[in-house]
Amino acid sequence: MNSMTGDERFSRFLTEGQDWERKATSIQGVFILRLPAFKGRAASLAIQINPVDSSGSATKKKGIIIRSASELEEISSLLRNPKISQLAKNIDEINPKRKESSDTKYNSDIFEI
Repeated sequence: MNSMTGDERFSRFLTEGQDWERKATSIQGVFILRLPAFKGRAASLAIQINPVDSSGSATKKKGIIIRSASELEEISSLLRNPKISQLAKNIDEINPKRKESSDTKYNSDIFEI
């Protein structure tokens, strides 16, 4: 049983995790991503929003990366725009249908949110 708090687990992941390492959370489709140091910016953690398939595996290579609360607010505002929903429906009508993945791998190291 792990007795570390969420903040302690995040801090440990930031200091000990590998660059671009991704950890699952208890929210399906939400991951914690360790961003590497870059041009004077220290390594940091970010939220990655990435749809998952029926086995819990991410369906996209990158997903949406959120680096701060203000960035989340901006993205949320954009996604609430009804024109975005209509645009997605229009694209669904044009694009060929995709097959579901049958991948069954699952990572048990999950950050509880």
